[in-house]
Amino acid sequence: MAGRPLIVHHLERLREAGITEIVINVSYRAEQIIEALGDGGDHWVRIAWSREETPLETGGGIQRALGLLGRAPFLLVNGDVWCDLDPSTLPALDNGDLARLVLVDNPDHHPAGDFHLDATGRVSAEGEPRLTFAGISLLDPALVAGEPRGAFALAPLLRRATAEGRVAGHHHRGVLGGRGYAGETEDAGRVTSVESSSKLSPHEAAGMLIVVFTTVLLPEQPRRLCKRLTRTLET
Repeated sequence: MAGRPLIVHHLERLREAGITEIVINVSYRAEQIIEALGDGGDHWVRIAWSREETPLETGGGIQRALGLLGRAPFLLVNGDVWCDLDPSTLPALDNGDLARLVLVDNPDHHPAGDFHLDATGRVSAEGEPRLTFAGISLLDPALVAGEPRGAFALAPLLRRATAEGRVAGHHHRGVLGGRGYAGETEDAGRVTSVESSSKLSPHEAAGMLIVVFTTVLLPEQPRRLCKRLTRTLET
């Protein structure tokens, strides 16, 4: 994207929001990714690495990284989308909530959407109108901590939490774009951070811990922004 790996754009946006502590979960081509980013010093952030011996899907990958994240809620952002959302502006989780999902208007290729957001800001799996999950969310570690270890998807856990009334939502109306498909991406993942106040100033966000499970676009590969969103919610 614009001549640089998409992950670099993510790191820069997080740093601009005052978020500098980053954990990156890697599996496929891990050594190449680690060599490219190192300890994050070139991007004025600090990176620690969480390795998967075998792919663990979104939920399992997050669970594996919890030892690095701690017990505070974190921000999850799929690495294969670019969004102009300022992560420091998202409200913190309400008491008892397990997630706050960032939702967007349905793209042309996914008109049915994923969730309903009601007038009070609560998310449910059923109802109209529908919105699409943007792959960005605040999550409480408890959402995945109690699951059996190994590979598992995040989507069923989110749907279960919505049925329990423990998911809030944020309708983002800004810019969101996905990247290319086959042949243009390497290693899928997500970006995560700790959220600790109702709205975070850059100074407050500086203490946040970030986890990145990211898609890396290698420099020698072709790049393009998709006009449509990449679906990020596992089915």
